[in-house]
Amino acid sequence: MSIIDRGRSLISKLGTTTQNTVERAQTGVSQATNTVKNTAQNVGQRVVDGFENAAAKADTVAGVFTAPKGAKDKVYDGKLVGAGGQTFEPGTPLDQIPAFTPKNNPDAKATVIYTNGIATDKDGQARELQALADRTGMRTLGVHNATEGVVSDLIQCVKDKLGKGTNPAVDTLADTIYGELKAGRDVHLVGYSHGGLVTSRALKDVANRMRIEDGMSKAQVEKAMSHINVETFGAAAATYPDGPNYVHYVNDKDIVPTLFGIGGSGKSPLDFIRDAGKGAKVHYFSEKNMFSGAHGLTDTYLNHRVPFSEAREGRF
Repeated sequence: MSIIDRGRSLISKLGTTTQNTVERAQTGVSQATNTVKNTAQNVGQRVVDGFENAAAKADTVAGVFTAPKGAKDKVYDGKLVGAGGQTFEPGTPLDQIPAFTPKNNPDAKATVIYTNGIATDKDGQARELQALADRTGMRTLGVHNATEGVVSDLIQCVKDKLGKGTNPAVDTLADTIYGELKAGRDVHLVGYSHGGLVTSRALKDVANRMRIEDGMSKAQVEKAMSHINVETFGAAAATYPDGPNYVHYVNDKDIVPTLFGIGGSGKSPLDFIRDAGKGAKVHYFSEKNMFSGAHGLTDTYLNHRVPFSEAREGRF
């Protein structure tokens, strides 16, 4: 092989080697680039998932303090609730609202108007209305006390305690009571927890309306309101106007009525500012604790209820 041929062969080998080296380098760069991209995507995905999980947890927590995202219960605030959870505008005549009926007595005649406690949406109240119908043997209708989360609900409780601000449930209940009395019909109310406080405030509004708008004397107001029967269960109200026929149920293990309501069976320094209403009957019992259902309506309080006429005679 001549010197020229050897030179050509050497140049050819060098070219092949250089090309292979470049190709390997390009492949390495490509692989490295893909690795970086994949790593960035994985890191980005983990960050996004982390925020999504945090957001989901935040939505859950928000449901405790304020209305959960997308919650719609506020639109039912102060609405009248009938069978199946149907809602009706305030002012709808009660005889035009289909009531929940007892499973064992679909032809029941007497009607109860029930106001629920905090943290209870419309569907939750509907379940309570059916349970109340089954336990009492009466037809039941509801005034909905809407929930916006526990803390917001508790703020509303404080306002109702002080008689400040407006509460659609109070307004609807007061208007309903007043309208029924003016029509010459008796009224039977049931209030549970905050619903008892709503009931107390509504009754006070009715009494004030009779005095101011109708010019009634205190005695006349009491006589007119004697056509109202009231039952409360674990109620947060400490005072009630005279006139209605009251039966209050208080679990001594339940802090809602014992601290914020009419008090427990024992003596309390706060008793001088409490008033269960003239002639009220109070049934005290002691069951469970606050961590095991002491404040429960359907699984605790309603188990102790007796027919209203018997309760008014003190036969619990």
